[in-house]
Amino acid sequence: MEREDITRNSADIVIVGTGHGGAQAAIALRQQGHEGSILMIGRDTSPPYERPPLSKEYLAGDKGFERIMIRPEKFWADKKIDLRLGSGVVEIDPVAHTLTLSDGSVIGYRKLIWSGGGDPRRLGCAGANLKGVFYIRDKRDADAMMAALDAGSKRAVVIGGGYIGLEAAAVLRKLGSEVTLVETQDRVLARVAGEDLSRFYENEHRRQGVDVRLNTGVSEILGEEGRVSGVLLDSGDTVPCDMVVVGIGIVPAVAPLIAAGAAGSNGVDVDFCCRTTLDDIYAIGDCAAHANPYADNAVIRLESVQNAHDMANTVAKAIMGDKHDYEALPWFWSNQYDLKLQTAGLSLDYDETVLRGDPADRKFTVGYLKEGKPIAFDCVGTMKDYVQGRKMLEAGTEKIDRELLANPDIPIKELI
Repeated sequence: MEREDITRNSADIVIVGTGHGGAQAAIALRQQGHEGSILMIGRDTSPPYERPPLSKEYLAGDKGFERIMIRPEKFWADKKIDLRLGSGVVEIDPVAHTLTLSDGSVIGYRKLIWSGGGDPRRLGCAGANLKGVFYIRDKRDADAMMAALDAGSKRAVVIGGGYIGLEAAAVLRKLGSEVTLVETQDRVLARVAGEDLSRFYENEHRRQGVDVRLNTGVSEILGEEGRVSGVLLDSGDTVPCDMVVVGIGIVPAVAPLIAAGAAGSNGVDVDFCCRTTLDDIYAIGDCAAHANPYADNAVIRLESVQNAHDMANTVAKAIMGDKHDYEALPWFWSNQYDLKLQTAGLSLDYDETVLRGDPADRKFTVGYLKEGKPIAFDCVGTMKDYVQGRKMLEAGTEKIDRELLANPDIPIKELI
């Protein structure tokens, strides 16, 4: 039997998902010396590419698709990593070690790495399915938005004041669109950051011309002839628009795993080596709920490139017999306008914040403390603080002098 036929029907290691986690798992397996067959299965029709630029550089037209590919397409063939694109997994038989795909075909595996990520959380209001309502999760979403903009869509309502919504708003303003941003809570980034950072970005977006509306929900998406014409807010106001961008989170794509018996409620549960409760099945990335040492071992999901990348390395090593607990420091970033935000650590359950520098200068750091211990840093344009803050968190510094931390003239490294 030809190698192509073998890998079509079974593989030594099958990876579900072709995003950062899935791609890095395949790369790391080869780097760790795995010589068996590797098959990557993805619902996306494009070879593995970076997701974060979709709502930033790619949407803005600053980077073409070839510049956001994780590796050139030829790389996968050279490494004998087979890609099966445009296919989803609909069923897993953990006893038989097989997957059933959306086209009805059955794939066997020895080890399975699930890196399915998540699907955009959908609006539940009337009009949510009108043309002109967009979610940014994959290249097709971003391409559809770009086509609408090229066709003349110039008035946008962005629903959701998290990072995806704010990044999309920044790009749309750069492209000349009128933008209204709607957030149900009393500040943007309320789920992931302190008030200092929230108010800074609200002011920045307003300065850039975005109409930011807080404590505001959406009652209905209005339409004419099947297309978006406006958004009816729960305040009773109507915002005319020809485009709606929704960024209200994701739903972990784990249904086949849960149906097969894997434990999990918010995503799929994994242990410190990223193993699910099903034999020979691992899960990584956005969908993997794990006890994180930087969250006092609370079980959480992390939606970040860092998490997907480092979990992939953990799994590759475990499969090759080098088992180590997953304990990488979480970090994130966001680009909005000419501002670069870098975050180290998790600000969950902080009880105090320390402002380092002046937000009016558009260059400052917010430190997050819990019982006097530093647990996270948000750094806007302060690269040194970010680098030194990471080292402080990795060192496990227990207590810190609040007044010294607040002084931007004192390097953070001197406080470790």
